[in-house]
Amino acid sequence: MASSLPRRIAVAAVGIPTALGLVYVGGWILAAVLAVVGVLGTHELFRLARAKDVRPLGLLGYAAAALAPLALFGILNDRLLPPLWIGYAAIAWVIAIMAGAVFRRPPASGPLAAVAVTVFAPAYTGLLPSFLLVIRHGNAAASPWAATWLVFLPLVVTWVCDSMAMAGGALIGGPKFAPVVSPNKTWAGTVTGSVSAGLVAPVYGWLALRPHDLHPGVVQLVLLGILLSALGQVGDLAESLFKREAGVKDSGTVFPGHGGVLDRFDSLYWVLPGAAALLALYGIL
Repeated sequence: MASSLPRRIAVAAVGIPTALGLVYVGGWILAAVLAVVGVLGTHELFRLARAKDVRPLGLLGYAAAALAPLALFGILNDRLLPPLWIGYAAIAWVIAIMAGAVFRRPPASGPLAAVAVTVFAPAYTGLLPSFLLVIRHGNAAASPWAATWLVFLPLVVTWVCDSMAMAGGALIGGPKFAPVVSPNKTWAGTVTGSVSAGLVAPVYGWLALRPHDLHPGVVQLVLLGILLSALGQVGDLAESLFKREAGVKDSGTVFPGHGGVLDRFDSLYWVLPGAAALLALYGIL
């Protein structure tokens, strides 16, 4: 961990300003970046599956991961793409996967597992993080900066939760939270992360959202922080579950010192849809 710390700091020093700029620009550029991230995440999930002799239908999975954020933004962009036709395209894609399995995955090669992973991977790594676009472009924020800071609300909550959960677990120790899936996680770390997320959310709202005329209530923000921290920590465990089955430490090597796309965004796959739902419930989206 200590030897990788400089690389982690370097990646964060570049990654955070880059993410801020991309979210501010938004639009098709942000959707295209999410498409690339979706393809990389799908590739990593396919790699984990192949470690267990599951052979996904690669091109169909990659295509869906790339198109998911583009299609979602097309729907958000004044309904440039009619949702009904997106539904038809999704049905055609599922049929294409089944047809591919019929002709390329005989019974002895595990067609059921191949189809399941091919459908799941792009939905998980392509569609779920695309809800960032819903927060960025589906709100009534008065300016790009207002929308940007709204997007960073779940991001900051997740980062604080992860950091404080790690610190709390290291300092306090105690009973393990999920010893089979992630032996290093403790109940103390889980509670510390959730409490910290619940505290930082209203502070963030006061510092970053109020100046841009976004006014979720204190109680709403506390609940948002706690709920998103729970989603993020379970999302992290879900990715650990996949890696443990595949017998690997990291899902990939895209981010030096941080692992792969799945390692970096595992919590956000759960947090971003949850944040979009809560902000819509609060009447902000």
